[in-house]
Amino acid sequence: MSLPKTLAEDVARNLVMVAKLLDDEPEQAYQYARVALRLASRVAAVREAAGFASYAVGKYSEALAEFRAARRMTGNSDLWPVMADCERGMGRPERALAMAGEPEVQKLDRAGQVEMRMVAAGARRDMGQADAAVVTLQSPELASHSIQPWTARLRYAYADALLAVGREDEAREWFAKALEADQGGTTDASDRLAELDGVEFVDALDPEQEADDALKPVEESTVEESKADEPKVEEAEVEEAEVEIEEVEADEEPETVEPETVEPEAVESEIAEPEDAEDAEPELVEDEVRDDDAEDAAEDAAPTAEARSEDRAGLPEKDGDES
Repeated sequence: MSLPKTLAEDVARNLVMVAKLLDDEPEQAYQYARVALRLASRVAAVREAAGFASYAVGKYSEALAEFRAARRMTGNSDLWPVMADCERGMGRPERALAMAGEPEVQKLDRAGQVEMRMVAAGARRDMGQADAAVVTLQSPELASHSIQPWTARLRYAYADALLAVGREDEAREWFAKALEADQGGTTDASDRLAELDGVEFVDALDPEQEADDALKPVEESTVEESKADEPKVEEAEVEEAEVEIEEVEADEEPETVEPETVEPEAVESEIAEPEDAEDAEPELVEDEVRDDDAEDAAEDAAPTAEARSEDRAGLPEKDGDES
C-alpha cells in the first residue's frame, strides 16, 4: 500500500526512531510506534514495528495482535517464534509448545528454527520440565563450531538450562562458549561467569559514584577537623572530672572516719554494761547483809522476850483487893 509522500516521510521518521530506541529506551520506542500506527495502520512494516515495541515493554497481548496482523498482510511465517514467545509472556506456555510443533516451523529458515527451539525450551521450563528443556536445546546447531548470529544466544540458553538442573560445571563451560561467540554483546554471559566464580564488578564510570567520590575530600576534611577538636574537648572534660573527683574524695574523707569514731562508742557502751552490773552486785550484797543482821537481831531478841515472859510468869499475881 502506497502512502502520500508527506505521510510516508512522517511514518518513516517514526519507524527510524523505533529502531533506534528499541534496545536502550523501549518506552520511548513504544510511543513512536504508536504514532506510526495511527498514521499508517494498514502497513505491514508499521504493524510489525509496533509489535516489537509492545513486546519490548512487556505488552505481550498487544504485540501478539500486531504480529498476527503483520503475518496476515504478508503471509510470512518469520514472526512465528516471537508470536509463540508472546504466548509464554501471557502465561500460556502450553500454547507456545504447541506452536513449536506446527507446520509453520518447517517454513522457517535456520535462524528461525533455532529461535523456535529456544522458545520451546523456555516453555518447557515454564511448565517445570527443566530436564526436558536441556534436551530440547541439544541440536546440531549447538554442537557446531561455526559462529552464527544466533550462536551466542543458543549457547547462553543451553548454559542457563544446565544451571537450572544443577549442572554447574557444565553451565560454566557453556557460558564461556557463549561469551566467546558473543561479539556484539547481546548476552550477559560475562556477568554470569563472574557470578559463578564469585567475582563482583564495580562500574568505574558510574556518574553517581564519581559524584560521591568528588564529595569525599570535603567530607573527610570536616571529619578530620571534628576529630582534631574532639581530643581537646575530651582533655578538658577529663581535667574537670578529675577535679570533681578530688573534691568529692576530700568531702568524703570525714565520712569514712565516722565509722571508726562510732565503733569505740559501741565498745564503751558494751564495756559499760558489765560495770553497771558490778555496781548492782554490791548493792544486792548490802541488802542481803542487812537482811542477815535483821534476822540475827530477831533471833537475839527472841530469847530475851522469852526470858522476860518467864520472869513475868514467876512473879506473883497482884491481888486487886490488896491494891
